[in-house]
Amino acid sequence: MKKKHHHKKKPGFFKKWTAKLHLWFGLSIGTLIFIIAITGALFVFKDEVENFSRKEYIYHNEQNIDQKQMLPIRVMEKLVNEQTKEKYPIHWINVPIDKKMSYQFYWYEHQPDQWNYFDEFPIYKLAYVNPYTGKVLQMYDEKNGFFAIVKSIHWSFFLKQDWGTYVVGIPVVIFLIMLITGIVLWWPKNKAARKQRFKFQWKDTTQWKRKNYDLHNILGFYSSIFALILTITGLFYAFFVVQAMIYYTFSGGETAYPDFSKITTKAPVEMRTDKTLDKISDKVKELYPSAYGFSLDLGHPHIDDHEHPNFEVYVRHLSYSYHKSSSLIFDENSGELLHTHDPKDKNFGEKTVAANYDIHVGAILGLPTKIIAFIVSLIIASMPITGFMIWWGRRKKTQIK
Repeated sequence: MKKKHHHKKKPGFFKKWTAKLHLWFGLSIGTLIFIIAITGALFVFKDEVENFSRKEYIYHNEQNIDQKQMLPIRVMEKLVNEQTKEKYPIHWINVPIDKKMSYQFYWYEHQPDQWNYFDEFPIYKLAYVNPYTGKVLQMYDEKNGFFAIVKSIHWSFFLKQDWGTYVVGIPVVIFLIMLITGIVLWWPKNKAARKQRFKFQWKDTTQWKRKNYDLHNILGFYSSIFALILTITGLFYAFFVVQAMIYYTFSGGETAYPDFSKITTKAPVEMRTDKTLDKISDKVKELYPSAYGFSLDLGHPHIDDHEHPNFEVYVRHLSYSYHKSSSLIFDENSGELLHTHDPKDKNFGEKTVAANYDIHVGAILGLPTKIIAFIVSLIIASMPITGFMIWWGRRKKTQIK
């Protein structure tokens, strides 16, 4: 009796074109996705690396601080300017709640009519300052720092932000389609196929082609849900429609983001003194004694100076992430508190939008989610490589035939 030959069932029309789409997209944007993913992985542990390497400056080590007074902010600013002699004015300061920590003074200028990252930002520097003496402990050129360069590649491929984010965003949209087509192609036809799709079953005799195929399929499947989250939270920055959709979905159908621009300074400018910022700072410290810190704009004109509807102070509650925050509006002349907007006042849409950055970089729950974001980013970076090798192996096989 002759044995029956079981011919491999040809894939259906839908699966055939899904495979073609997956391949064409992969070959066209694979290199770009690799760059975006690998720079994303490098950026994940930015805070941990900087907190370790800058520890001696993050903490000022001033002795007997309980018996000492911090300098007024404008006095500190003057002393910092005398020491640094920068061309541009200080833009803002980060004020920590912990008295052992240094104040952070930032120089940041944005020139939006330039076409590339290096010309778009004439200066982006940071100085760690002892708030009791006004001494500059250390200064960093953040613009040319490792993580700023990595972020610029990831964010806009060194192009200006206005359209560089689209140059990155379009391949990411295509990658989103590839994720979906990849799941369709991965979906097992039967029980036997299912076993191979969920776990590695390598033996000593398993060839590298099989291993490469499994790496692409199995790692791709297990990382797909996290890759989907990283992709959507990344598209949030490239396309306003994604921001609007996220807010609409999680706010329960709200279409307008809360607007507090009508709450503005009413006191006459004559009321503003060198102590106004200190009055604002003291009020924030009094209201949020357990927060991590807050930012104060020093109010100088800048290259892309635009009208601020009001004087807003952003309060960061956690050291490891930004999603839990409060915004306060002050009268910038009298220093009077006009409005507070705390986490308890926000709808779920606002909280989701505020959490987008932390979800994207894996900081939402601290180190555990950062590790997940790092591993998933590396897997995403490996997908174009393993995918290309699958295609190349099949191509060579076809040529031999």
